[in-house]
Amino acid sequence: MLAAALFAFSGARPARGDLPVVEPAAQPAGKVREATADEYRQHLAGLKSVVEACAQARDRKNCDPALVGPDDRVPLGNAERRLARYDWLRALLAKAQIKDAPPEKPVANTGEAARPPQLVTSQLLQQAEARLDEDLAQANLAAAAQPAAHASERETMKQVLADRDFRSLEAPTARDAALEKLSGWLNQLFRSAARLRATASWVGRVLVYGFVLVVCVGLALGLLQLERRWRIRLTPENTGPNAAAASVRDWQLWLQDARRLAAAAEWREAIHGVYWAAISRLESRRLWSADRARTPREYLALVAAGDSRQPQLAALTGCFERVWYGGRAAGESDYLQAATLANALIDGVSAANEGGAR
Repeated sequence: MLAAALFAFSGARPARGDLPVVEPAAQPAGKVREATADEYRQHLAGLKSVVEACAQARDRKNCDPALVGPDDRVPLGNAERRLARYDWLRALLAKAQIKDAPPEKPVANTGEAARPPQLVTSQLLQQAEARLDEDLAQANLAAAAQPAAHASERETMKQVLADRDFRSLEAPTARDAALEKLSGWLNQLFRSAARLRATASWVGRVLVYGFVLVVCVGLALGLLQLERRWRIRLTPENTGPNAAAASVRDWQLWLQDARRLAAAAEWREAIHGVYWAAISRLESRRLWSADRARTPREYLALVAAGDSRQPQLAALTGCFERVWYGGRAAGESDYLQAATLANALIDGVSAANEGGAR
């Protein structure tokens, strides 16, 4: 209704020829600002003040269409925006600069249908104020309803996430966010490549040949690395004695530890010491190659059956195994027996050495 009245006013000329005609001020095309909801409400309140001042003064200063300002593009609560135009108000303000003409005298009845009376500018200004009030009320209502809607949506999401199926969910970590960004970048890259391939057929061949080239270069580098390792032998063979062998520690030290432990009545550890003193003494004379990984039975098997030391080593090995591995309680008599056997083995090696020296 208001638009029809404005259209009628813009198309009609004043009845009196002495009244000047004021054209609306030209509005630059495309002059639109991106306004927030608060800025839109402030603009509506300011436009209402402009209409009120124009209705009171009805002059060029207070009814200047430039006071309306640019149009607003306002958000609708989602990603969409709505364009609010004010051309109707600019036209009304330009019209309001002209005083209202006196009412026309009634025309005698000529049999034609009477035309409906046209609204005067003051009435249009009142309707403009009412329209601005209505727009402002709707904007305030939308602003008040938006937090409530968000609260309702948040409560619904909480109820959904509290369900049993979502209890194991965890907040995304920085690693997840980085992987998601990388995935998005790769997808965008592949989409761009697909679009490029649709316009240029050579892109597919370049990708295939490039992939084959990268694989061939990688294989060649790998073969060169293997050949270099085989040639310079990065891991040389270890031909020296075992660092953990019994002969690495002198047999006199083993025997000293055994005697010290026996003085403290630690018979089990003392028997362990005299056994390894004998093994170290025999190993130092090259009776077998150094290897600490052997078991006592393996050491015994290395002594020839006809060797005079074999019975003594067998008896010492049995005493050591019963106490150290068998869990038998050791006493002083067990230690004295093991020490006697160990001393006999050590003295036998020494006697053999002296006989060889003679």
